[in-house]
Amino acid sequence: MTEKGAHAEAAALYEEAIAHDPKHAEAINNLGSSLSYLCRYEEAERCFREAMAIKPNFSDPYANLGNLLRQKSYLADSEAFLRRGLKLNPKDLDARVNLGLTLMNLGRMRDAGACFAKVLKTAPRNVHALFATGQMAMLEGRFEEAETIYRRIIELDSKMTQAWAALADTHKMTNADGAWLTSAEKMAANATHPLEEANLRFAMGKYCDDVRDFAQAFQNFKRGNELLKAVAEDYDRKGRSHRIDESIRVYSRAAISKIGAAGSSSVKPVFVVGMPRSGTSLAEQIIASHPAAYGAGELDFWAAQIAKGSGQGILDETSRTKVAEEYLRVLEGFSGTAARIVDKAPVNSDFLGLIYSVFPNARVIYMQRDPIDTCLSCYFTQFLMGINFAFDLSDLVHHYREHRRLMAHWRAVLPPGFILDVPYEELVADQETWSRKMLDFIGLEWDPLCLDFHSNKRQVTTASAWQVRQKIYKSSVARWHNYEKFIGPLKSLGK
Repeated sequence: MTEKGAHAEAAALYEEAIAHDPKHAEAINNLGSSLSYLCRYEEAERCFREAMAIKPNFSDPYANLGNLLRQKSYLADSEAFLRRGLKLNPKDLDARVNLGLTLMNLGRMRDAGACFAKVLKTAPRNVHALFATGQMAMLEGRFEEAETIYRRIIELDSKMTQAWAALADTHKMTNADGAWLTSAEKMAANATHPLEEANLRFAMGKYCDDVRDFAQAFQNFKRGNELLKAVAEDYDRKGRSHRIDESIRVYSRAAISKIGAAGSSSVKPVFVVGMPRSGTSLAEQIIASHPAAYGAGELDFWAAQIAKGSGQGILDETSRTKVAEEYLRVLEGFSGTAARIVDKAPVNSDFLGLIYSVFPNARVIYMQRDPIDTCLSCYFTQFLMGINFAFDLSDLVHHYREHRRLMAHWRAVLPPGFILDVPYEELVADQETWSRKMLDFIGLEWDPLCLDFHSNKRQVTTASAWQVRQKIYKSSVARWHNYEKFIGPLKSLGK
């Protein structure tokens, strides 16, 4: 029986047990675990929450739900449930590794590293904790160390697909890595879980792209995205368009003109926004190389404010002041001395009306890249399941057009001088000119360290960890021409 079949059989047995005892918290939690493995995530989440309600001091459903929520990109909630699970059972090594992974996604690398170190002190051969330390090494630019860690994991567990796949990201692959490809292809053919195969497909796509086998690269990326789309929630086009409509309605020119007093007059926050894969990490890395600046990575603060209802209308003065104080405390946690701190979450482009109402003296750098290159790069990146628009070319076109519609609105209603448009292609063609423009825009003097951004040892907690460790390169410009015959719907974005 396959592992998938075993989980399906287990789920049926747990359902039978629950039918006899509807308050059996352990059986309900175990059913949730089996359903989660089978990618039936909504049902799994209901099971975990039900088990908690029945037995509040049972740690497993908290840990399981925390892990599931990270996969769905609900990072703050993921942390809360994992911490609750660990409070109930401090010896749960899997929960501690998963907490570390969530903290890593939140950009809190020191805390994440402490989680992994604690696990490895107890269990030095724990491959999941070792893999996480490899990921940390990658994010900090220590690629040779990461490769060594991944190869050690493979010695301990030759079937750990994550480690095999991660090897592809440690260096530019060549034909000399053909043995790796052969192994990856065999593992993908025998994978028992869609996410395991997806890991390998994206890695194989990267290999084929590196060796310029573009047809095979695209087929691997396509297969990887099909696997992710099959297990993720559907991208809601109507819902996305409705949210954009609401933002445009709430933050009209007339409404913005009546805002009045600022939440804060601080000039410390700098927001780098744009579509994912549009060059936001590059812009952040350049600015963060300045001695007076700090790069905080992708913060989820503003998305959390929207989730709490802050986007339903312009906040009153008291609320704006409170939000400003909360955000400045978050920034202070990253650096108490930096004059400017960069928050480069691309999704913040959705919230510029709210951000302006709280921090009118903040500055926004909007990265723009060729729309086809941007969307193709999204399609070639293995995102968490919360970024579900990236798994389908037609969904990407819809999401991009809605993004562009909202950005046109912000430009029209927010005052001149709040947003600086930075064309990615011009930045890579003339790095110094555009680096000077960005620094001048945010009120910092020029510093030549910004030209040497690739030597900056700061952590980069995004899919661009490899790219921002390289000198400016132009091979990413007009890259889509290599895939022109495969990308169908994306071509409409060039018109």
